[in-house]
This record gives sequence, C-alpha cells and structure tokens, in this order.
Amino acid sequence: MAAEGTADGTASGGAAEGGTAVEAAPAHSALAASDGDHAVVVGAGLSGLLTAHALARGFARVTLVERDALATGAPAFRAGVPQSRHVHILWNRGLTELDALLPGVVAELEAAGGEMVHAPEETRWLSSAGWFAGVRGARYLSVSREVLEAVLRRRVLACGAVTVLDRHEATGLVAGPDLRTAAGVTVRERGSGGRQFALRAGLVVVATGRGARVAEWLGQLGCPPPPAERIDAHLGYSSRYYRRPASPGTAWKSMYVQGNREVPRSGVIVPIDGDRWLVTLIGQGAHQPPVEERAWLDFAASLRSPELAEALTHAEPLSDPVAFRATANEWTHYESSADLPAGLLVVGDALCRFNPVYGHGMSVAALQARVVAEYAAGTTGAALAARTREVQRSLARCARGAWAIATGEDCRYPETDGPAPGPLARFQQGYMARVLAAANTDPLVASAFFGVLSLDRRPESLLAPRVALRARRRPAPAP
Repeated sequence: MAAEGTADGTASGGAAEGGTAVEAAPAHSALAASDGDHAVVVGAGLSGLLTAHALARGFARVTLVERDALATGAPAFRAGVPQSRHVHILWNRGLTELDALLPGVVAELEAAGGEMVHAPEETRWLSSAGWFAGVRGARYLSVSREVLEAVLRRRVLACGAVTVLDRHEATGLVAGPDLRTAAGVTVRERGSGGRQFALRAGLVVVATGRGARVAEWLGQLGCPPPPAERIDAHLGYSSRYYRRPASPGTAWKSMYVQGNREVPRSGVIVPIDGDRWLVTLIGQGAHQPPVEERAWLDFAASLRSPELAEALTHAEPLSDPVAFRATANEWTHYESSADLPAGLLVVGDALCRFNPVYGHGMSVAALQARVVAEYAAGTTGAALAARTREVQRSLARCARGAWAIATGEDCRYPETDGPAPGPLARFQQGYMARVLAAANTDPLVASAFFGVLSLDRRPESLLAPRVALRARRRPAPAP
C-alpha cells in the first residue's frame, strides 16, 4: 500500500520500568555476571517491542531504551514515528507471526478498532493493469500505528521481564575488553541537564528505524562501515484522516487506485480505529502530493479513476494533510560485515527499510522477531550473544522477498536513483507486468500473486509453470 511512560521516565507497567540508576561504566567494560543475562533493545517501536518480547525467552532482563516520552493515556502520535500518520497495514504473514509471538493479539487489535480487510475481495483496487474483479487474494489488518503500538506495549510489558526507559537516547556502543564485543550502550537522558551513563548488557539490539546511527557507532569503535544499497523512486505521501461515513453505500472496505508510468499518482483509503478513514495520496518524482487543502483535493481528483475523490465527497475531514518523503529502499548489509561486534544485532528498518507503499515493513519486523525468538528459546543469554553473527544472517534472509518486490517495482521509474536494471531485471519486470494483468481476473494467478504480496510465498513461486502459462496468454503491457 505503508511504551507508555510518565514524565519521569517510568512506564505504565510499574515503577521498575522507569529504569533504575545504572552506574557508569568505562568505555571498554567487562560484563558483570548479572549483566550477561541482560539485553538492551534500542527503540520501542513495533520492531523493538517484538524483539524485546522474543529475547525474554533467553534473558532474565530486557530493557527497552526509547528517546520519546511515551504516553500513559490514550494512544498518541509521537515524533519518533513520523510515518504513523500514513497508511499502515499488516499482511497475512505478519499477522500469523504476531499471533505466534503473542497469542490472541490480532483479535485484541481488532477489538481496539483495527479492521481486517480481504484484498481484493473487499478492496476496490485499480492496479496498473486494470480493476481486480472476481478473484480472491489475501487478508491484511488496517490499524493506526498509535493503537498498534499501544496494544503491543501492553502485551509485551505484561510479562514482567521487559522494562522501558523512555526519554533516553542511546548515543553509542560500549565495547568489551577485546574491542570486538558489544557490552552495552551509552545513554543520555533527554532534556536540559540530562545525565549520561552506560547501560551494560550481554546483548544489544538496535531497532531505531530509518534514523539508526549504527554505522557511526561502529566507526567510533574502529569498524569500517558495512556495504549498503539504496534505491529511491522518489515517492512522496500526503495523508489525512476522515470520519468514516455511517452508510457509505459501497461494498468495499478500502480502495486503492494505483498509478502507472503515464499517471504516476496513486491514492489509498483504508478503515482504521475510531470509525475513521486514513487516506493517503502518493506521487512519484515531480508528482509529489501537496498538503494545501484545494491542491490536495485536486490531486485526488487527478488519479486514474475518479472513484476515490468521489468517495471523499461523502466523508468529513478530521485533519489537515501531512507529508512524508522518506520512502527510499535502503539495506545496510550488517550480515556481511566481518567486523560486526559479537553481542550486537540490527533489526527492522535499522537493517533494511522498504518503500512503504508495499506495506511490508511491519510484517518483516514480525518475521525477524520470530527468528530471534527461535534462537532465544531453550538457551541462555550468553549463548545467544555468542551467535549474533549467525542470527544477523538469518535476520537478513527475512528481508529478501520484500526487498525483491519493492526494488523490482521501484526500478521501473526512469527517475529512480540506484543501479539501472540490467537485461534480466527488465525481463523480470515485463514478466511481472503480465502476471499482474492476469491476476486482475484469473483466480489461480491472483492466488499466487497475493501469496507473494502477503509474504506467504517466495517471489520465485510466480515462475511456476501453471502461473507462467496463464501470464503468457496476456498481451504484452505497454512499456
């Protein structure tokens, strides 16, 4: 498509979650016995919460370090998640992994107002090839990021092993005596006069999203930066909330009008908690969606179908449009770095981030948390910390399918920054265009296509002979 704390840093789960004072450690610190059974996760967003919960299977204590002050009341926007005001969905694979980690949590999210949508059956979806009609696909959950994180925080903190240190920012790594092991993080309390101290641990996980500074921290320890890839199609978002019409008079729950090469403008309507619609307009290159009221409505009316703009005439706007432009695909290959310190893991968007339009980031984070949980189960914290390079390679494998989908599609645009697609990539793009055209109306191809889009199947499954034969019957799409 795209923990709660009080002012003094204590979290809603109890006084211990505010973070007790931690004595300063030298820059190169040996771990005390108790520190080895302690894990620190930097970042209390979705990826950090799920990873902290997974680590509680192998560590006696897990501390979440979060730079934002986390609300104690109703779910609220926080500055550290600027993308939260735009469409967020969890595809079927992500939902499966969430429920495996936190049994029953998907039902809790629905009870909190999240909406389960079956695409394309309950989605009015105009793909780049045409309207989906008469086919079945995959489910996804649409929910506001604020409600999603509030429900997950409540569940994760309930276990007792995970505590939260909010209004604190990690500023670097603490190295072990051999200078090749992460022994904790240096932390600074936010605000004037905030103290700085070392938080020692047997394992450090960085889950700080797109703004992660891991490469800089590694440089401070004398480690060269890992190789990185970046593919940027220059997509921009502009989103706002609407009150959902009481009787919309439509059979659809959501709508997606995709752009194409001729009209690189898209629009999405999804239902979310609070009886609201979240509406996101998307544009590529020079077609960035505006935030001014009249221009925003004009952009919505300029899509390939007028249906989205017409639907909005029956809905009441609840907010002004807000923009988001950080949509590049970026993968920092920590898994291939021979210099990555033992005892350090990088997860979520801090490792690999995708253009949010495909809706894969949160599902991949859930996949990665399941990997951590499998490694942590039945072992000790020290044993897990000794295997972090192996774990990091497994975490990277979780991102491959989503990366292939996002970068393969984004490289279609001539203005995309990144390596130009070679002959094989161009052939794959042409083949995928045929698959999409077939998926619009062919139930078998649609099942295969949505199986990949929902991350339930690997992208290469679309090369199966029965899919390929049906795709080849379609006329070649326009270049």
